[in-house]
Amino acid sequence: MFAGVLRFADRCPACGLSITGFNVGDGPAALLVLAWGAIIVALAIVVELSFSPPWWLHVLLWVPLSTAAIVWSLRVAKGWLLAAEYRHAAGEGRLAP
Repeated sequence: MFAGVLRFADRCPACGLSITGFNVGDGPAALLVLAWGAIIVALAIVVELSFSPPWWLHVLLWVPLSTAAIVWSLRVAKGWLLAAEYRHAAGEGRLAP
């Protein structure tokens, strides 16, 4: 289903469905940045109040962890949204005359 780390292939290798007509957009990325951001900030606050590490240790801990978590879960979220669009036959909005 994916041609790269985060890019969809043109066609599904299993069934031949054309994936180019679907528009997943930036919805999964925005949702994941907000969700993982809240989790990472909560963990950073707990670590700060419990251990009081220097600021550079926070950078070494939270930047790679948040980047890896978002990129890893972005594949899952994009696949889920594409499946939801297919299941519900989502398309461009049209106004009734």
